[in-house]
Amino acid sequence: MDTTGPALLTVEEHLAGLESASETLLRHAGQTWLGARVPTCPDWDVLDLVAHQGMVHRWAIAAIRQDRAGMGNASLHETEGRTSADPLAWLRQGMTALTDTLRAAPDDLEAVVFLAEAPPAKAFWARRQCHETTMHAVDALAAAAGRLPTAADVWFGPDLALDGIDELLLGFWQRSRSELRSAVPYAVHVRPDDAPVAWLVTTGEQPPRCHRLGAGERPEVDAVLAGSAVDLHLALWNRGGTVDDPDGVLEQWSTAGRITWG
Repeated sequence: MDTTGPALLTVEEHLAGLESASETLLRHAGQTWLGARVPTCPDWDVLDLVAHQGMVHRWAIAAIRQDRAGMGNASLHETEGRTSADPLAWLRQGMTALTDTLRAAPDDLEAVVFLAEAPPAKAFWARRQCHETTMHAVDALAAAAGRLPTAADVWFGPDLALDGIDELLLGFWQRSRSELRSAVPYAVHVRPDDAPVAWLVTTGEQPPRCHRLGAGERPEVDAVLAGSAVDLHLALWNRGGTVDDPDGVLEQWSTAGRITWG
């Protein structure tokens, strides 16, 4: 695993993660019914989840193909998923098309990207859709289990989790639209117990400043958020997990740091 540069995994590793998450999402969604509630997204049922994920995959395909009209059809795609005679088959169609589109894309793909510190377009979209689908597969797992998941429940390991944390902190949270702010600045060391990489998150009146730390770096901070990479990944995405959080950082971050569509 590379600990430098804009991503911790390769494009091929992200594509493998996307395929694994896709199969996991389909399997768990098929183990319950479409009206089952999703504990990790309390306003959703499984049909909401399937329609949303299938829409995002089709929207991503349009972005990769630089099809701006297709990108504007998100609500139509979601309606299509909701009204499909077989929503899971419709979801699988989009998953397969997305993976095929990414594999066929040139390494120097020119396409829109929308996160801070984003890698080149092909790597960006492989990474984004890997983690998008992984988190929604966790949602399907939670729906099938009827509870928040634990690190022991999930199918992915620390390498994918670390890359997902990295994308969240450096990519999403540093955007100008980030709502994670504080009148009193504070710094947090996000420290996995099982990896040689960590992050420093500094929050104030402007969007957070986040950067990756190497092995052994111990910055001066106001709080530490620690746990296994998988637990931290789940917790930071509001998907369960168990972490050491003596200063109540997650309570402050759980709403303001939440990522929503649109």
